[in-house]
Formats: sequence, structure tokens, C-alpha cells
Amino acid sequence: MNAGLFRTADDFFIREASDTLFFTLCSAIVQRIMKSTYKLIALVFLLLSIVACSNENHKEQIPAPKAAVDLSPAPGDVLVLSSIGDASNLIPMLSTDSASHEVAGLIYNGLVKYDKDYNIVPDLARSWDIENDGKLIRFHLRRDVYWHDGWKFTARDVMFTYMTIIDPKTPTAYADDYKLVKKARIIDDYTFEVTYDKPFAPALISWGALQIMPEHLLKGRDISTSDLARKPVGTGPFQFRTWETGTRIVVQANERYYDGRPPLMGILYRIIPDQNTVFMELKAGNVDFMGLTPLQYLRQTNTADFKARYTKYKYLADGYTFLGFNLTKPPFNDIRVRQAIAHAVDKQEIIKGVLMGLGEEAVGPYKPGTKWFNEAVKRYPYDPNKAREMLKEAGYEDRNGDGIIDKDGKPFSFTIITNQGNPLREKTAQIIQERLKAVGIETKIRIVEWTVFLKEHVNKTNFDAVILGWNILQDPDNFTVWHSSNSRPGGLNFVQYKNPEVDKLLEEGRQTFDEEKRKRCYFKFQEILAEQQPYVFLYVPYSLPAVSSRVHNIKPAPAGITYNLEKWYVPKAMQKYNVIP
Repeated sequence: MNAGLFRTADDFFIREASDTLFFTLCSAIVQRIMKSTYKLIALVFLLLSIVACSNENHKEQIPAPKAAVDLSPAPGDVLVLSSIGDASNLIPMLSTDSASHEVAGLIYNGLVKYDKDYNIVPDLARSWDIENDGKLIRFHLRRDVYWHDGWKFTARDVMFTYMTIIDPKTPTAYADDYKLVKKARIIDDYTFEVTYDKPFAPALISWGALQIMPEHLLKGRDISTSDLARKPVGTGPFQFRTWETGTRIVVQANERYYDGRPPLMGILYRIIPDQNTVFMELKAGNVDFMGLTPLQYLRQTNTADFKARYTKYKYLADGYTFLGFNLTKPPFNDIRVRQAIAHAVDKQEIIKGVLMGLGEEAVGPYKPGTKWFNEAVKRYPYDPNKAREMLKEAGYEDRNGDGIIDKDGKPFSFTIITNQGNPLREKTAQIIQERLKAVGIETKIRIVEWTVFLKEHVNKTNFDAVILGWNILQDPDNFTVWHSSNSRPGGLNFVQYKNPEVDKLLEEGRQTFDEEKRKRCYFKFQEILAEQQPYVFLYVPYSLPAVSSRVHNIKPAPAGITYNLEKWYVPKAMQKYNVIP
């Protein structure tokens, strides 16, 4: 007997007695039948009676177990994802937004890539040689790779991509790493070689960041006006299918992918500018994957229904959120003002109030607990009195009694902008607004649609302050974000930070393979950033993805869960889509 069938112990014993009575009656019937001359007829009657009695007496018995569902890999089904912003350009070297790079990352390949443990492994290159103290890298390319239009991939495509990204006419933020190459040459159709003047520590992985473009479709054309921005052709596991601006982007499985056709039939990116709407769509089963907010993770996804339909994951993210200042605008060109704001912002309040405790304080551009993280940098504990003192030193006092500090007759008032559809950033801005109000600073908040936010504000340095986030890469090189050469329009150093000592440290850090020397460079780099506060580094959140439980082969690792997305599959019996919607 299964005790789970019964509400109480008394209920169990009543049913147990009933079973005993049933079998006693059946035994008596057998004895009478055996004495009858009509044994055969009676036996049939007996069997029918037993079946009737048994069925009536065991209405709530455990049903016979169903046959096990076949969970083996099977082709088919569509993974439905969401993005709060539309892509801007599906040529990777021309785009700076995460939405574009996420889609393009499925369509294109680099020569190398990271595996689940952040080891550098082959991609379009099957192997490589590193010689001359790291100044020469020779890539041996795969011979079984085809572009999505059927053309064969060769070293000419690699050379074309390299020449394109270093071309001054190419409007890219990613050229600096490749301008360090002294010489590039094609040895044969499947061998490509680069030589550097000086050792360049991130050299190998940089050829994974450079996603290779098709020479036969772009040669002799202006890449910035190419049709590939909207209709990309790559070598990756998925190939472009459709793009409905502001609505959806669809990719489908590449039947000729060198590492085998992905099991999924396709991936649909739905453009949904609001995370609350995404969550409603997730609960309705219309989205298969979502990064949950802490509130959703802790309190809104604990029902039996949700747990049956989705699997939740939790790990410290490879990224941080920051409050960045436009350093060309007063008063943010004054270090005392930036430090005062750092003291006025309560990071723990943000982590508790916005992340519900699911995050850690950020103090620089590296992930806490990793080997590149400098634990000893200057901290700015929440101290509004200290903030007021520093602001007074900078000349800011409330001279007219209106509650807002001023200098030279101008009140200290500025606007924080951030992107639409990210409630965590909005709530962060609101908490910062209240804390700054307490020290006499008037702060306004402006929420801007993602594409406009990037094009009209971030890329043009058209802001007072922004709340944004950066991914944390495994190599410590931060040249593209912090070197003064990238403080140009469209560059990633959009806060216009310029410091000769930092420039030198970033240059030295990328020119040595000695880990201890690199560590000294990047530790000092963090100390300077902590002192000068061009950003108030706020927090490193936990990644809290929820994925449909019908999706299999998800294997959490240091690299997260999406590193092998092209290997995810849905067992045949659990598939939802027969065609790409």
C-alpha cells in the first residue's frame, strides 16, 4: 500500500479492513462454486465478480506507470528568445550593442573561441602555432567550412576581414587590436599568419572576437552600406532567415555546419522592449528563455506549475553595472565631485533593494574573486556627511535654502539616462536619485528606447550621466573601454576618460605574457580608476536565467549556460513547433 493515497492513518486502516472483507467473501464464493455441478459457468461468474469488486474497491489506486518518455536528442523545434532592444547592425565589427552581437554570434565564427571553462579552443582554425616569443601566430584553418550561400571558406576571407577592420574608412570601435599586427599573409588557402612588432598577450583570443566576413560578398564594396547589415551570410551554426524591424529576428539551423547541424530547427528572437512583458510571455509559454529579475527569481516563480515548465539557474554574472559620468561636462570634470557622489550612493541599499541581495559590490572592471581582481583598491563606503564635506570643498553649498546645493549661482542638477525595458536600472536610478537628494543634488531620470539611447546619446556623448553595464572578459585587457584613443565619437570610451598613466599601463599589460607583470599593470590600473571614479562601479549581479524544461543538454559551467546553445535540443515527444513561427 502507498500511504500517499490516504489522507490519514484512520483512512488507511478503514481501507485495509475493506480489502480483508473483500477477499474473505471471494473465498466463500470459491468454495460454493467448487461444490456446484455448473463449475464452468460459476467460474466465469466468479471472475466477472472479482473484476467488478476489484474495480469498485480500488478507484484511487496508483495508475499503471506510463512508458518512459524518450529524452534522446532529436532534430526539430524552435527556441524562442527575447531581446529588450532590436539589433542595429548584423555586421559584428560595425555594431556596439549586445542585441546585435547576440544574434550575429550565432551566424558568424571567429578563428578560435572559449570553451565552457574559458580555455581557448579551435573554431574556424583547427590548430595554430605560436612562435618568436608570441609575436607570430600561424593559423591552420578547417577545410570543411562553407558560407551559408554555399561558397567555400578560405584564408582569403580571413585576410579580407583583417584588412577591412583596420581600414580607416570602416566605422568600427574594435580596430585597435588588429592595428598592432605588423604583417599578415596568406601562406595557402588554409593557412593564415600574423606577425606583431611586440608581444601582444590577448593576440590569440582577439582572433576569436573578430568574426570572419565573406570576401566574395563584400570585396570592392562599402561595408557600412552593405546588405549584410540586414541579411548576414556567415559560417556559423545558424543562418539568417528574416528580420522584421522592432518585432522579430529569425535564424534557422545551418545544414552544412562543420560541427554538425544544430538539433534545433531555428531560433526566434522576439523584440519585447519591457521585461515585465517578457515575464508575462514567459509564464504564458510564449518565450523559452529569460533572465529573471531578483523579484521574479525569488518570489514569482516558485509555483509548482512554473517549476514543472521551467528550470532556473543562478551564478555570478560576467558583467557589472555602473553610473558613468560625462567627464567633459562640469561638474563631473572635478574629481572631488565624483568621489562625493560615490560616498553618497549606498551600494548595499541598491543590492538589497534592487537585486534583493542577489549581487555583489563592484569596485572596478573585474569580477570579484578572480585572479585579476584587486581587492585592495580604495572603497567609498556610504557616508553622506563625507559627501557633503567634499561637495563643500568643491564649492557647492545651499546658499538660498531651497535644498539644492549650488555654485556660482547654478544649482547642482543633472540627468541620469538609461535604457528602456530594464527595471533594475530604472530602480537603481531611483535609489541614486534619493541618495543624492539627501546631499543636496537634484537628479532627474530619463528612460530612452535602446536604439535611440545608443545612437543619439551614448555614441555621441550626449548625456550628463548614464547607467549601463559592461561584460567582463576573461582576458584582463581593457584597452577598448579605457584607453584615451577610444574616447572618439562611437568609441567605447564614451565617458571621455583620458589618463596618460592608465594609457601606459594598458599598453604594457597587453604587451607581456608574464602573468605577474600583467597583474601589476592591471592592479595599478584599478587603483587609479578607484581613485578617480570616472564611473561609480555599482554591482555585479547574479545571472538568473530560466529556460523551458523541454530544452535539454544545458550544462552549467564557469562560462554560464549558453556557451553550447547550438547543441541544445528538445526530445521529440516534447517538441512544440513543427515549423518556424
